[in-house]
Amino acid sequence: MDPKPLSAELSVSPQIAAGDLAALAEQGFRSVICNRPDGEGADQPGFDEIAAAAKAAGMEARYLPIVAGKVRDEDAEAFGALMTALPKPAIAYCRTGTRSATLWSLSQAASRPVADILSAAKGAGYEMGGVVRRIANGGRTPTDHADVSHDIVIIGGGAAGIAVAASLKARKRDADIAIIDPADIHYYQPGWTMVGGGIFDAATTAKTMAALIPHGVRWIKAAVAAFEPAADAVILDGCRVVKYKRLIVCPGLKLDWHGIEGLVETLGKNGVTSNYRYDLAPYTWELVKGMTGGRAVFTQPPMPIKCAGAPQKALYLSADHWRRAGVLDRIEIDFRNAGGVLFGVKDYVPALMEYVDRYHAGLNFFSNLKAIDGPGRTAWFEVTKPDAAPETVEVGFDMIHVVPPQTAPDFIRVSPLADAAGWVDVDQATLRHRTFENIWSLGDVMNAPNAKTAAAARKQAPVVAENVIADIRGKAPVAQYDGYGSCPLTVERGRIVLAEFGYGGALKPSFPKWLIDGTRPSRAAWLLKERILPPVYWRAMLRGKEWLASPEKVTVEG
Repeated sequence: MDPKPLSAELSVSPQIAAGDLAALAEQGFRSVICNRPDGEGADQPGFDEIAAAAKAAGMEARYLPIVAGKVRDEDAEAFGALMTALPKPAIAYCRTGTRSATLWSLSQAASRPVADILSAAKGAGYEMGGVVRRIANGGRTPTDHADVSHDIVIIGGGAAGIAVAASLKARKRDADIAIIDPADIHYYQPGWTMVGGGIFDAATTAKTMAALIPHGVRWIKAAVAAFEPAADAVILDGCRVVKYKRLIVCPGLKLDWHGIEGLVETLGKNGVTSNYRYDLAPYTWELVKGMTGGRAVFTQPPMPIKCAGAPQKALYLSADHWRRAGVLDRIEIDFRNAGGVLFGVKDYVPALMEYVDRYHAGLNFFSNLKAIDGPGRTAWFEVTKPDAAPETVEVGFDMIHVVPPQTAPDFIRVSPLADAAGWVDVDQATLRHRTFENIWSLGDVMNAPNAKTAAAARKQAPVVAENVIADIRGKAPVAQYDGYGSCPLTVERGRIVLAEFGYGGALKPSFPKWLIDGTRPSRAAWLLKERILPPVYWRAMLRGKEWLASPEKVTVEG
């Protein structure tokens, strides 16, 4: 007997014995539900025996037998009614626990998000992929047909999604493509650091989604609930079904603001800000301009995060303003990084350390923000240094720039597309899914070991487009991704350390060293970031014009 919790109110279990009831009662269970018909197995105790033992242990017992593989809509409704009526917590069982988990999942469909239900079931060891359409349909069996069908379906209308759609259209004008994304606005997120530094206006980083969807591409304005890759189907909220021949998955990351206790309640006030949100980046600049003394804290959570250099970019631009304003000596700068190094590619660290020293910034590694009290101007960090016991450190602040923990979206993490860590599982060269040959992924959500930046997506989009077109023509993959990522580290207004690197930290410079030496701060790199990259993003990358992004051809050894 090993009860698996699905919620605070219900656990499920394989077949239990009458002798287990006393122990279950001691564990706090007050009710038991049998979902296994009597006589199904030769070694199975009858329900009357279970019910008698439950009564003796002070528990209530109910019999809701379900034939294996035949959970009806009315069965789920009956299970929900039992859960309402019975004392809780309850334990439900069948031969393996699967029928009980299925009944709970369907009974909760009208009140819980699909991803939460799938996650809870998966955490207990039960996959609900076989009933995902019913869960998305409020627990009821839907009509089994496709509402929409397209040759190529792209999940996500961010930088990666629109870029790959445009790259596909540039190669095959008659391609039948749909983009699924619920958002009205598309953001140029690399610009938010510059907004927080007082260089860009926030409005210049936003355009309507409708204005950016490539001509001839259908926009399905909806959220994804789940995937059925075995049926070549995507399930949308409301249980609409979109069928595809080929699927490209690139919805971006989930920013887990709730992952830090007290953060949501104080964001945008009490000196608490973040350049990772469009509406908060201007508040960063407001705080920086108004600060003339005190402590400024900058945080970085555990990897992976989008643009790993962004947390320290906020520090550098803020410190540079304070230096120019003549107040730097009155401000204590504290950089608290959950990782163990300043930057993951060692070639760029010496130049960055020069600026850390120039700004008299304190470096605190292995320090992860866990809780914050905005009105009290206090933050708590968990410090886990190697070979030392974890400790909690209390830090006061006058201003704090917070970077939230980041994960794959819930509907990705609980899907058949995800690896054990929750990221879309791809071949790191071709970006094709390792299990499902008609699925590709790019951008922040896939599990290739590269930096999660817009520059990476700019390189990945042509690779995926080339390989999808090759697949349509019955050919093997023809393009490969080398792990390229770029992080323009804004070390001061007017100078940037242009970090460009690929898999394994190999340097991947786009320009000759005489023009831009990426390991040193330069004005040319600043010009690139401030003046050139924004129009390249809007007018080239999102329109299928692959400037400095030609895909590398697959090399065949032998």
